Amino acid sequence: MTDQQPLLLVGHGTRDADGRQTFLDFANAFQASDLSRPVIPCFLELTDPSIQAGVDLCVEKGYREMTALPVLLFAARHNKYDVTNELDIARQRHPGIKIHYGRHFGVSPLLIDLWRDRLAAADQQSDIPREESVLLFVGRGASDPDANGDVYKLARLLWEGSGFKGLEVCFSGITHPRLDPGFDRVWTWNPKRVVVLPHFLFTGVLVKRIQDTAERQQRHRPDVQIQSLAEIGLDPILFDLVRDRAQEAQTGQVMMNCETCKFRRAVSQQLVGLGQDDLPSHGHSHDHGHDHAHGHDHGHAHGHGHGHGHGHAHGHDAPDPYAQEADYHDRVWQVP
Repeated sequence: MTDQQPLLLVGHGTRDADGRQTFLDFANAFQASDLSRPVIPCFLELTDPSIQAGVDLCVEKGYREMTALPVLLFAARHNKYDVTNELDIARQRHPGIKIHYGRHFGVSPLLIDLWRDRLAAADQQSDIPREESVLLFVGRGASDPDANGDVYKLARLLWEGSGFKGLEVCFSGITHPRLDPGFDRVWTWNPKRVVVLPHFLFTGVLVKRIQDTAERQQRHRPDVQIQSLAEIGLDPILFDLVRDRAQEAQTGQVMMNCETCKFRRAVSQQLVGLGQDDLPSHGHSHDHGHDHAHGHDHGHAHGHGHGHGHGHAHGHDAPDPYAQEADYHDRVWQVP
């Protein structure tokens, strides 16, 4: 056993075999770049190995302390609620273990640099200048306004100073606007070129759906050049992000802004009895009281039942509870 604590890389999970394998390949590649500690891949849902299996493996190897890192772009329900629930269950199953929980990748300058490089490469494949082109930034979409707002922020930071004629932001599901309305907005710019940017870590059902939609739109508008970029994939920049986030977690430096989090607001109302306009300040900025080995717990009482009840339709045939924009607005500030 090495002196370094193991790193539990937590992926979202997908039913798509290519997407699952890409995540495992990423974990293996990161392990190869740092042999000082075990790197254990696991998934929140939809495929194996599970988070519980990942923790079990660490314990079987003799470790009582580990770092769990959500390999997720933004901090929505999965990051704030579902993964932390699983870690709470693991702590109950293995009394005395210590789990440092890291944060999502978020609006990182490294990701902005990555996409700037990808857009520059796309320019080399086209004779249409940026001033006649529109950037369509496609996010996953979440039932958490905080996460959706970060999608817009990252897209705007990427667009500022880029020279593109316009920017539109849309989502593959859950929230709105969806992909087809996103293209409808793009056409109002009367562009000669559209660059579709899927801000996803790895391939999967949703990325393939974005590519299919771009191809359909191209058939609909053969007079406009549509360039559909690939997802982030196994880019070395992700290794740097993982190292940064793991170090934050291990040193207790995890920083997040809780002010606009619907989970924090709901708990504040329950515990303090205040309205949404006059909630108290946390007086600190880290992830939402999930015991990141800081030695204190804010009593958010997530509950340990495993049934997620996402209603997210992750590429399968489950009904979409947010198909209508009004449905999303009615439910967005509700918490599990």
